[in-house]
Amino acid sequence: MLKVDKQSGTYLYSQVIDLIVENIDSGALLPGDRLPSLRKMSEKAGVSIPTVKQAYVELERCRQVESRPKSGFYVRHRAANDIVRATRTGSLKPASLGCRSLMERVYDGINRPELVPLGIANPSMAKTASKTLHRTMKRVMARAEDRSLGYASTQGEPSLRRQIAYRYLDTVGAQFEPDEICITNGGQEALLLALRAVANPGDVIAVETPTYHGMLELIDSLGMLAVEVETCPEEGVTLSALEAALQKHAVTACMFSTTLGNPLGVTMPQDDRKKLLQLLARYDVALVEDDVYGELRFDGYRPAPAQLLGSAARVLTCGSFSKTAASGYRIGWVATQDYADEIARLKRAFSCSSGFLQQLTLADFLASGDYSRHLKTLRPVLQRNAERMRALVAEHFPAETRTSRPVGGSVLWLELPKNVDAEKLFDDAIGAGISIAPGHIFSPCARYTNFIRLSYGHPWGEETENAIRWLGQRVHDLS
Repeated sequence: MLKVDKQSGTYLYSQVIDLIVENIDSGALLPGDRLPSLRKMSEKAGVSIPTVKQAYVELERCRQVESRPKSGFYVRHRAANDIVRATRTGSLKPASLGCRSLMERVYDGINRPELVPLGIANPSMAKTASKTLHRTMKRVMARAEDRSLGYASTQGEPSLRRQIAYRYLDTVGAQFEPDEICITNGGQEALLLALRAVANPGDVIAVETPTYHGMLELIDSLGMLAVEVETCPEEGVTLSALEAALQKHAVTACMFSTTLGNPLGVTMPQDDRKKLLQLLARYDVALVEDDVYGELRFDGYRPAPAQLLGSAARVLTCGSFSKTAASGYRIGWVATQDYADEIARLKRAFSCSSGFLQQLTLADFLASGDYSRHLKTLRPVLQRNAERMRALVAEHFPAETRTSRPVGGSVLWLELPKNVDAEKLFDDAIGAGISIAPGHIFSPCARYTNFIRLSYGHPWGEETENAIRWLGQRVHDLS
């Protein structure tokens, strides 16, 4: 930043604006970057604090920057494409998974370390807690000695279950009892146990559309059918569409992510979540809620899981530390007031118990306050990455491209020009050393043929930016 010229006939605040815009245009300031504080900027530019504030307010009015309460001013992403549209479900029928071979290829790409990892949703890697967790594990091993290498109980280490219960109380003002929580091998086993507790082969399961592909593969593997329910990219499940599906099909359970979804990154308003529970109670349909991203809203607001909003509905809440702290630990949980005994029985039958050392480590990680501190540093990194990715998509992809506007999490959902085949783009990207997730796998009927999901849940760098530029050019070529 250069000092302003006080001898110039140009207003001082206008010169400050020019300095900031110059840094934005040159790339010295990127979307999501925080501007210097009013005091620091006044010192750098050699002008008064009110002059800097006038400049910042004018930049905000022109939508170059945005203010965030108690945080400061940040560079906005450049004019982004329109938001993705809600997909009308019409009269869709329950279906089995129609793209298993493609899903297998996607997972193969995710597991290739030489590829730029835009295909995997792993937000904990954007700013890892590895050093703190390693120290914590060493402390736990020194204290617990040989005990830490043994089996945990089927339901899970009591100290971790207590910490999870306390965490809910601290963040949403309501809690599960520790005995209502069962520790699982990651969020996927949590979903498996919860779904198996409430449904059987042949049953129909309602899902958001688009929805997390792991849910679809799980439903299909259990011999069940999925029926899609229209989902708004800004407000979540459309309740009228859900009621229509409940009236038309013999739905046994719903699998929704109402606190923060994948791939849309949307939080369902709390009033709508309460109405959802009323609707499900009326039709006697269970809800398996995927709450693995609930702690990762950019603004720090923690939506309460639907189960803690108070209702006669039957609800099972699935959580995990994979997205927030340590994906490799494979520690998740099911919390339920109605099915605790059944979940424990299924856990015993499927996997007996989960890693004891990892549970002890995470219990200490939460109790020490390190988990809360980690999340406070992780969320702004994810937000900054999201803004940078949306800006690059707006700059390099065709103008017809539409993007989601996530309020948290680690992925963007992109609607490409209609004639672009996302599976073809996926194959080309793999050949260029980039993994992406084609839209087909987010629907049981492989509907989203011109959609892709991109992840910003990893350390940002030139490699990521070059990959997005390459994808944008390839989409231009295919459209």
